[in-house]
Amino acid sequence: MDFAAATRTPTHHRMVERLRVRSFATRGDMSEAAARDIADEIRARLAVADGVRLIFAAAPSQAGMIGALIAEPGIDWSRVTAFHMDEYIGLATEAPQRFALWLQQRLFNRVAFAAVHPIIPEPEPRAAAAHYAELLTAAPIDIVCLGIGVNGHIAFNDPPVADFADPLDVKIVALDDACRRQQVDDDCFANLTDVPERAVTLTIPRLLRAQRLFCVVPGAQKRTAVERTLRGPITTDCPASVLRRHADCTLYLDVESDPDVWNG
Repeated sequence: MDFAAATRTPTHHRMVERLRVRSFATRGDMSEAAARDIADEIRARLAVADGVRLIFAAAPSQAGMIGALIAEPGIDWSRVTAFHMDEYIGLATEAPQRFALWLQQRLFNRVAFAAVHPIIPEPEPRAAAAHYAELLTAAPIDIVCLGIGVNGHIAFNDPPVADFADPLDVKIVALDDACRRQQVDDDCFANLTDVPERAVTLTIPRLLRAQRLFCVVPGAQKRTAVERTLRGPITTDCPASVLRRHADCTLYLDVESDPDVWNG
C-alpha cells in the first residue's frame, strides 16, 4: 500500500479471531474514535447500573484518547470508580514519572470521579499489591483502557514474567531491558539508569476478567509488537497476543502502528 494514500484513508477494520481491529489514518482520528467508543460504553452501563469501574493505563500513547474522553458529553463521572494498572517501585512520591501522578494530572483531577484508587507501593510493595487486589475484587471491573508495549507487554507483564494462568491479581515484577528502554525512548526518563527495575502490576488474568477492553496503540515503534499480537502465536513471548482470546476487546491503530499499511 502506498504510504501517502494510507495517510489519507484509514485501512480496513477487521476481525482477528475474536479481536476487533480498527485502523485510522491519523493518531488523532484513532484517539477520538477510541474515546467515543469508551464513552458510549460508559454511558450504556450507567443507564442500567448504579456505577462503572474502570482501569486506565498511564502512558504517552494514551494521552490523546484520555483528552478526548474527558471532552465527551453526558458521562456522569460521579458514578465512575477509577483504578490504574501498574506503578513503579522506588520513585520519589512526587516524581513526575509515577503513573498515578501522570493520570492525576491528565484525568483524575479533571473530572469528578466517585472514587480514584492509586497504586501506592510505599512502604511495603507486597502489602500494597495485596491491598490493591482486594480493592479490585470488591466488584466486577467493567472496562479496561490499555496499550501495548514495544515488547508486547500489557500493563507491566513483560515476556519474562507474563503468565496467562497467573494465580495472583496484582504482583511485583522485574522490568526487562526492552520495557525500561521504552520509557527512555518515550522521554519519560533521561537515561536507562534512572528507570526503576521493579514495579507493581495487575496480572494478565486480572485484566482479562474485565467485561470490555479498549486497547489504544499508536506509533511506528509499536508496529512490530502489533504484528506479533495479530499474527504470531498466542504466547507469553508476546503477552498482548492473548487479547485475541478475549470475548470483547477492540484494538485501535493508526497508520504508523498498523502492519497492514506496510504489508498490504
